[in-house]
Formats: sequence, C-alpha cells, structure tokens
Amino acid sequence: MNIEETRKPTVLIVDDTPTNLTLLAGLLKDQYRIKVANSGKKAIELAAASPPDLILLDIMMPAMDGYEVCRRLQADEITRRVPVIFLTAKTSTEDEELGFSVGAVDFIHKPISPPIVIARVRTHLRIKAWQDFLQDKNLWLEKEITQRLSDINRLQDASIYVMVSLAEFRDECTGNHIRRTQEYVRILAKRLAELPRFASVLTDAKIELLAKSATLHDIGKITIPDHILLKPGKHTDEEFTVMKTHAQRGYDMLRQAGDLMGEHGAFLHHAMDIALYHHEKWDGSGYPNGLAGNMIPLEARLMAIADVYDALCSRRPYKAAIPHDDAVNIILQGNGTHFDPYLVDVFCAVAKDFINVAINWPD
Repeated sequence: MNIEETRKPTVLIVDDTPTNLTLLAGLLKDQYRIKVANSGKKAIELAAASPPDLILLDIMMPAMDGYEVCRRLQADEITRRVPVIFLTAKTSTEDEELGFSVGAVDFIHKPISPPIVIARVRTHLRIKAWQDFLQDKNLWLEKEITQRLSDINRLQDASIYVMVSLAEFRDECTGNHIRRTQEYVRILAKRLAELPRFASVLTDAKIELLAKSATLHDIGKITIPDHILLKPGKHTDEEFTVMKTHAQRGYDMLRQAGDLMGEHGAFLHHAMDIALYHHEKWDGSGYPNGLAGNMIPLEARLMAIADVYDALCSRRPYKAAIPHDDAVNIILQGNGTHFDPYLVDVFCAVAKDFINVAINWPD
C-alpha cells in the first residue's frame, strides 16, 4: 500500500447483500480506503481492531441488525467516535428516531442515489476531521494546562520553602517544629476525614492543602524583634503583647502576597486562616480576635493542637521538653477551653502516631 493510499480516510461498508457491498465499494474506492463486512459481528470486529473514519451500516441484517451494531459501537470507547450512516429501506419517522437515538449521524435510503452517498460521506468525513482536530487540540491544551499548573505548584512550593526557611533562620531554637506540626496536621485531618461528619469536606486534595498551608503558621514571627523572639526566658507582659502580633502580621503578609499575585486561591486562604487564628481558643480567650467555638476555622483548630503538642514536647531556652504522655494530658485538660472537644477526641485516637513524627524530625 502506497503513502497516498494510507492517507485516504477509511470507510467500512456493512451489508449482508453482496451486490450492495460491490456497488458501494465501487462507488467510493477511488476516494477512500474501503473495508467491507457482511454481518454485524464482523463489522464490530473490524471496527474494534482498527477504527475506520466512517461506517455505512445496513439496518436489516440477520443475527444482529444495524441498530444493535450501532449500540455496541457506541458502547465501546474505541469506536464510539466513529460516525455511522445508516443504509436502509426503512423510511418511517419512528425508524429514523430510533436510529438517531442509538447513535447514527445520518440516513441514506435505499435504493441509493450515488451523488447523495458521495455527498453525505464527504460531509460527515469533513465533520469528523474537524472533530478530531478539536479533540487533538483539547488534549494538547490539557497537557499544556497540566504542565503550567505543575510549574505553578513547583514555584509555589519553592516560595513556601523560602518563607519557611526564613522563619526557621530567625527562630533556630524551634528546629524542626514547622515540619513536625505539618505532619501532625496531616495526621489529624486524615483521621477526621474518616468520620462521616467530615468525610465530604476533607478530601485528599484538601488535606494536602492544609498540610502545606500549616508550614506558614508562624510566618509572622519574622517581624518580631530578636530581643523578644529569641529571649531565653519568660516574656514580660509588654513583650508578650508584641509577640502576639505575629498572628495578625503573618496574615497580613500572606494577604499582601495574594494581592501581588492577583489571586487568593485555596492554599493562601487556608494559610491565612491558620496564621491568623491558630492562637484562638475554643472558649474565646485566645488571640488576636477572641473567636470562640466553630467561629474558629477548622484548619486553625487543627493547628492549635499540633502547635501546642509540639511546643510541650520540645526543648526551648526557657523550658525543658516534657514526655509525650504528659503533653497528651495537658491537651486533655484543655478540652473545651483551649481546644475543640471533637478534635481532642480525634487527637487521642492518633496521639501515638505523633511519636513517630517526633522521632523522624528531631530538633
């Protein structure tokens, strides 16, 4: 077969009458590659093995009529996009309605008119060529969008890394606090997602966004003066007042970053809520806004438990680390005052998993 022949569109002709196959093949063979089948079963086999560009399909055939052949072609992912033109002596409106309902694109009535056959085949092959072009273009666009999103995600990850590294550089005594709390939030959220109340809210993608956002919970601390941030002892009331401003300042920094980028997507939304509200308390005694109960965003309530647990179990210049069991008891004591009672129950269910995180990310 020469190159010109392979470039021709392929037309599969299906008819149980040999004279009809010969007539149609002779009519179309100069313009198209022709395949023939004398039964519905054979037509389906040929189409599945190498999908043609168009099918001319007789309706009234023994064993399997054209309607059933068309249904099966439409049900197969390989052949569903191949246009089917019915060849039939049936002329009623009901017959045509049924044909269109099973997936045909057109009807040619027998006895055939050669000019009509040629014109209909040419028209539907042109339509299919445009559909294929648009399909290929859509696939290309999807690949491009996926690549661009991947590039954006890598840039986002790099930006987060730079900001987190800056925060860690300013506050070296916290060691791997940021990485540990990220994992604690992930553990809590995954456990929460197993419960009916949160199953539809905490999807896998949402949990990963929360975990990524959690790394920026203390980003506002880079604005706190060194003599307060790095003080090796308890803060005075005045110093603590300044320290507490890191929540609002972190929120403002992230909001301004979103303004500069021209968008406030889900990631920044979660990061801003965590930065601003993770020091709020369930009973309303926290800061900066004194929110209470479910008014505190869920991500901030998760972060509150992760942050406090890690602070308790970590050594600081002004305090020693305490054992895991003691930290768990302190969080239990804050049930309903500092922490969401529902999330405290979840924490208790996964608290032992926190130990492995602490082992993997020591200071």
